[in-house]
Amino acid sequence: MEDTKSVYGDYIKSVIRTVRDWPEPGVNFRDITPVLQNSAAFRKLIDGFVHRYQEMEIDAIAAIDARGFIIGAPLAYELGCSFVPVRKKGKLPFKTISETYKLEYGEATVELHSDAFRPNDRILVMDDLIATGGTMLAAASLIERTGGVVVETAGIIDLPELGGSDAIRAAGHSVFAVCSFTETE
Repeated sequence: MEDTKSVYGDYIKSVIRTVRDWPEPGVNFRDITPVLQNSAAFRKLIDGFVHRYQEMEIDAIAAIDARGFIIGAPLAYELGCSFVPVRKKGKLPFKTISETYKLEYGEATVELHSDAFRPNDRILVMDDLIATGGTMLAAASLIERTGGVVVETAGIIDLPELGGSDAIRAAGHSVFAVCSFTETE
């Protein structure tokens, strides 16, 4: 399989904007909106994911609320698989299952429709960013509770110093990110 990271990663990383000291002092926010606003960059981003996953057997993309939807929906369309939203608590209208996970200060909960997957469906989990890994691990747990199989977890950006990709791997899941940033970049 072609290493998508080496083909597209440097370019996508160069388009991502870093906003220093936002939302609070000492935080470097990685803003993907320039990628979305640049039609060539957005196409390369989606194409990079398509090239990575086009030969894998994937039944659905489970995209995490809300920026995961931006990349998950066009990727599902291109791969010819279904798209399933993993939403913040209280946003889905049908019977749900939920998973609560720890944040730096407090907790958050994500939900999935209880009938989102069939047993043994092969699922790709998508989000824009891998930070501490809590949201992706919660989504993976929901998928597994429905009988689905997590094929891989993927994002545009990995922040490896925050430990999320290591935590996801430690839980037994494969991790892919188009690019990564250190705190000093």
